[in-house]
Amino acid sequence: LRLDTASIVAGLIHDVVEDTALTLEEIEERFGEQVALIVDGVTKIGKVRFRSHTEHQVENYRKLLLSMAEDARVILIKLADRLHNMRTLEHLPPEKRQRIALETREIYAPLAHRLGIASIKWELEDLAFKHLEPEAYTDLRKKVQQRRKERERQILEMQRPLEGALDRAEIPHEVTGRPKHLWSIYRKMRSRDKPYDEIYDVLAIRVLTDSVQSCYAALGVIHSKWTPITERFHDYVATPKSNMYRSLHTTVFGPGGRRYEIQIRTEEMHRTAEYGIAAHWRYKEGEEAPPRDADEDEVDEALTWFRQVLEWQQETKEPEEFMEFLRMDLFQGEIFVFTPKGDVKQLPTGATPIDFAYSVHTEVGFHCAGAKVNGRIAPLSRELRNGDTVEILTDPRQRPTRDWLAFVKTSRARQRIRQWIRKEEFDSAVELGRDFLERELKKQRIDKPTKEQMENAAEALGYEDFEHVQAALGRGDVGPTAVIRELFPEHDQESAQERSPTTLERIAEMVRRSSKGVRIQGMENLMVRYSQCCQPVPGDDVIGYITRGRGISIHRKDCPNVLNLDEERRVEIEWTAEKGDRFFVKLYVKGTDRRGLLSDVAQAITDTETNITHADMDAIQGGMQGEFAVEVRDLAHLRKVIAALKRVKGIVSVERRESFRESDLVEA
Repeated sequence: LRLDTASIVAGLIHDVVEDTALTLEEIEERFGEQVALIVDGVTKIGKVRFRSHTEHQVENYRKLLLSMAEDARVILIKLADRLHNMRTLEHLPPEKRQRIALETREIYAPLAHRLGIASIKWELEDLAFKHLEPEAYTDLRKKVQQRRKERERQILEMQRPLEGALDRAEIPHEVTGRPKHLWSIYRKMRSRDKPYDEIYDVLAIRVLTDSVQSCYAALGVIHSKWTPITERFHDYVATPKSNMYRSLHTTVFGPGGRRYEIQIRTEEMHRTAEYGIAAHWRYKEGEEAPPRDADEDEVDEALTWFRQVLEWQQETKEPEEFMEFLRMDLFQGEIFVFTPKGDVKQLPTGATPIDFAYSVHTEVGFHCAGAKVNGRIAPLSRELRNGDTVEILTDPRQRPTRDWLAFVKTSRARQRIRQWIRKEEFDSAVELGRDFLERELKKQRIDKPTKEQMENAAEALGYEDFEHVQAALGRGDVGPTAVIRELFPEHDQESAQERSPTTLERIAEMVRRSSKGVRIQGMENLMVRYSQCCQPVPGDDVIGYITRGRGISIHRKDCPNVLNLDEERRVEIEWTAEKGDRFFVKLYVKGTDRRGLLSDVAQAITDTETNITHADMDAIQGGMQGEFAVEVRDLAHLRKVIAALKRVKGIVSVERRESFRESDLVEA
C-alpha cells in the first residue's frame, strides 16, 4: 500500500494493547502521538460489559469508523490485518473460522470496496468463499484451472488484434488479460442459475493508456472493430464511483463470437482502482508530489460515506438496527441519475424516487408527494435506472408512511423515515398519556403538578423527563396510579383505585381511519387496535385494554383473555364507527357435502353486500366444514350474513368463530 512510517510502525504493534500490558500512553511516549492514535483506532473495545455479542461487535465497528473518519490509515491497517488473518485461517477451529470468514464477507470486503482497494477486496472475497463454501470453492477452482490454457488462448486471440488496432491508431497502450476472481464467477453462476460451462463472460481484458483523451480514442477503435453490447457500456471516467474508481467499461463480441469485457483506463486510474484511498494517502503526507489527476478532495469524497454512517449511528440506539444500516449500505452497487438541472446523484442499485428525494434534502424526502422520471409521472416505488432524470414533486401536507420502508434502499432514507415515525408515535403517545393523566387527576380532585413535582416523578420512575413519562403512560408502559403516587407521595389513593371511565368517542377526536384499521395521528394500527382473539364489531359490548408498548387493544367484554388481566389498565369504551367502516370476522360453517355448495355459500354472503377475504372448505366424515373470513359493518350486518348462510340448502350450522387463544392476545 506504500504508506508512511507512522502507518508501518502502528501496523507492527497494533495488537500490543489488546495482547500485552503495554498502554497507549507508553506507545505515545516511545513512538509519538500519531502512532498512538492509529493503534487506539485499530484496538477493539475491551473491559466494558455489553448486553450481547452483537452490541459489543457494533461498538467495535463504531469505534473503527469514528477513528478512520479522522485518519484513514486506521482502516488500511485493519484491512491488512484482516487479510493476514484470512490467509492463515485454516489453523483455527471450524466454528471460529466460519465466524471470521462471514464477518470478512459481510463487513471487511465491502469496506475495502468502499475505499476502492480492489486488490484487497478480491482476495478477501475469495478467501471467505474458500472457508464458507469449501466444496463449491474447490469444485470451481478445479474447473477454472482445467480451462486455464483454453482461456489464455482465447485472450490472446483478442489481445493481438486489439494491440494491432491501437498501434495503427498511434494510441499508447498496454493490453493484458484480466483474470476473473472465483467469487465473482460463482456469484454469476448463482444469480443466473447456470453451471460454470455456461458462463460466457469470464474473458476480460484491460487496456492501460496515457491520458483521458487516449481512453476515449481507444474506446472508439474498439467499437469500430467489434460490435459492442450497448447495455454493458459504463463511463466511470465522466461519472466516477463514490470510491474514486474511474474507468471505461465495455463488452464486445470478439473472435469466435465470444463476449469480452474490456476496461480502459490510465496508469493513475489503475493505481487508484487497485489501491483506492491508499494510492492518494501518501500525497497528503507530502512524500511525493501529486500527479495531475489526483486531488485531496477525492479522498475526502471517498470518506463521505463513513462520515454519514457516523452521523446516522448517533441517532441509532439499537445495535441490530445499526448493523442493518451498515450491511445495507456496504453491499449495494451504484447507479447514476440526474436532477432536472443536470446534476449527478449516485444512488444504490434499486433506489427509488424517495431515496433520490432524501439525497437532495431531508425536507424534500419528508414531503415527497410524487415524482417524474424522464418527464413522466412515476410511482414512488419505481426502481430508478442509470441515466434517469428525476424530478421530485413536494406537498407540505405530505408525510412519510411506514409503507415507504418496504421499498427504500438507502440507509439515509430508512433512517430519516423511521426517525419521523418515531417522533410522530412519541408525540401521539405523549398526547394520549397527558389526556389520560389529566382525567385521572380531575377524577381524584387533585391539582395539576408543579414543574418540580414532574421532574421528581420522572427521576423516580426512571425516565429522562416528564414528557417521556406521559409517553409511557400513553403506550401503557406505566399505569396512572404509579405516576400519581410519585407526583403526590402524600396523597391517599385508597379511595381512588377505581379507574376513571373513558370512551372511544373521547379518543376518537385524535383518530382517523385508514385502509388497515384505526390509527391515531398517523400511527398506523398502533395506538388503537382490534384484538384478533375475539374480533369485536360495532354492536358488541367492548372494553379497552392498555397494553405495554402497543396502545389500546379493543376486546369484547366476554373475552376471557382480557378478563384475567390487570383491572387498572382496562378502560370503558363506546363505539363511534362511521359509515364505510368494515370489521373482520371469521365464520365457522358445517353442512352436508354436495356439488355446488361452496358456490351457493359464496353467493349468499355476496348477496348481503359482504366482502369475503378468505374461504377454506374441507370434506369430513358425512359432510363438510368450512371457515370464511368476512368484512362486516356492525353486529346487525353480521347477523344478517349468518341468517343468509343458514338458509343455504345443506348448511347445518353457522357460528361466529372465536379462538380466544392466548397467542392471539397482544402482549400485556
